[in-house]
Amino acid sequence: MRIEIALFGEDYAHRQVIGALVHRLARETDVKAHLDWKSAVQGHGRVVQALEDFIKDLNNQGGPYPHLVVVATDANCHGLNQRTREIQRTDIPVPVITAIPDPHIERWLLLDGAAFRSVFGRGCNAPDLKCDRDRYKELLIREILAASVTPTLDGIEFAEDIVQAMDIDRAMQADLSLNRFVSELRNAFRQFQL
Repeated sequence: MRIEIALFGEDYAHRQVIGALVHRLARETDVKAHLDWKSAVQGHGRVVQALEDFIKDLNNQGGPYPHLVVVATDANCHGLNQRTREIQRTDIPVPVITAIPDPHIERWLLLDGAAFRSVFGRGCNAPDLKCDRDRYKELLIREILAASVTPTLDGIEFAEDIVQAMDIDRAMQADLSLNRFVSELRNAFRQFQL
């Protein structure tokens, strides 16, 4: 069975990282997934509005509904639980999975030093958890430059490679927000295996 997944994200970084994770987890659970990005620009406010508009349109039309909705937005120092409350939905008859990197998506790419070494030939240490705007984006760039590679898109262009090399279970142990997203997505995919 091929499942249709509607996705919403803040920007290109979310599209690359979340897309890579969804594809990988679908493959690992033998689920064929088609990703349909509805929004991946203009930040948190646009994600919330695009999701609202999408659900309103679907409910007015009576479908067709996707099998699953994934909503990605950074916690941005507001906290994982607060962001989750801001985007949780009960007015759509399909599962809605939240991907809320805390505090920022780039941190997820730095959690597995062995995956980083596999891609760049040089590992990195998993970063601590601090709330500081652009901190993890700068750390990602710095670690890539230290491996004698010049990133052209803030390092996000390597997201697919890092995610494919990642020991996801080990990375989940290092980050509650990644753990929550991966666990929810795996559970949802298992429902489609039945």
